[in-house]
Amino acid sequence: MVNDATRSPQRYLTPFNVVAGLIVVMGLIITVMRFTLGLGAVTNLSDYYPWGLWIAFDLLVGVALAAGGYVTSAAVYIFGMKRYHAAVRPAILTGFLGYALVVLALHYDVGQPWRLPYPFLVSRGTTSLLFEVAACVALYLTVLFIEYSPAAMEWLGLKRARAIVTRLTIVLTILGVILSTLHQSSLGALFLIAPAKLHPLWYSNYIPIYFFVTSIIAGLSMVIFEGGLSHRYFKDKMDAEHLAAKADVMLGFGKAAAWVLAGYFVVKVIGIAADNNWHYLATGFGAWYLVELLGFVALPAFGYAIGVRDKNLSLIGWTAGWTVLGIVVNRLNISLIAFNWYLPSEDRYFPHWMEIGISLFIVTLGVLAFRFIVTRMPILYTHPDYDAH
Repeated sequence: MVNDATRSPQRYLTPFNVVAGLIVVMGLIITVMRFTLGLGAVTNLSDYYPWGLWIAFDLLVGVALAAGGYVTSAAVYIFGMKRYHAAVRPAILTGFLGYALVVLALHYDVGQPWRLPYPFLVSRGTTSLLFEVAACVALYLTVLFIEYSPAAMEWLGLKRARAIVTRLTIVLTILGVILSTLHQSSLGALFLIAPAKLHPLWYSNYIPIYFFVTSIIAGLSMVIFEGGLSHRYFKDKMDAEHLAAKADVMLGFGKAAAWVLAGYFVVKVIGIAADNNWHYLATGFGAWYLVELLGFVALPAFGYAIGVRDKNLSLIGWTAGWTVLGIVVNRLNISLIAFNWYLPSEDRYFPHWMEIGISLFIVTLGVLAFRFIVTRMPILYTHPDYDAH
């Protein structure tokens, strides 16, 4: 690992910093408008579409792409796959930041965000499915923070506190898997109440299972995708163990992703047959459904399989990026594109540019936070004063 003192002075006016700075300034301006002028001034939400881009992308996509934390922790600490240990901290950090930004995004979408704690403090005992999602997300965010905290404690030199937290690793991992299983599937269950609104090709009694399975796919792919970016842009922060682990992680997680994608493809085809929805495939929405099913499920399954067989890390990396895009497409299809599919075009929802601006703002905050942490804390290397295992 290269010592910071040996590096040339950092240039702050880089293209990335300039673009990120402009996005942050824009996001802050829109934030002021959102909380002073209300939702109507910055969104295209309506009675037909009370949930827009901030739920579809910032919440549904964000929660799915943050699944790498529980997937990697389970692989290493529950299933004993220690050779993937180097991927745990980056995956936990990505998950923690992802869930934290999901909670931040909810403050923009909820009409009275200061009432977010009400279900826990005022109207306790609710049987709402949305309450179950909120409770699990809040609890899992807490678990992720505790799982991430040893890296911060090593940075701050808090040896005693770090020793206490590391003893809880297996307990935290089990809690993380349980909570993730609950809320990943429950997000899909939210759409069970809208059989007349969601297109039959996307609606299914098994949609909670679909959401959970695709979260595993998203988690595996995000670990590969984020790992590839980290090796490209933060290679100087990595030690020999993390540099050497790249191939093992990509091949192992790529193989797992190929199997899960193949199984998901089979289950989706069985779902079409069980609901006898074959005739919808001949429609415009059917063509788009086939694009999702063949282009973002079957194709990456083959991509991963060929990449693992040939040990082609480049192909696995590109397939991971394509699969992440497929998760985005899937969640947008369910929550926006195939939702209220029967409405005329003039009543359909398209996000306001300020909604897109806030989503870009939140993603940029996540990237900046990730960069800040990995350049300062032992995320991509093992601290010499501690045993990472």
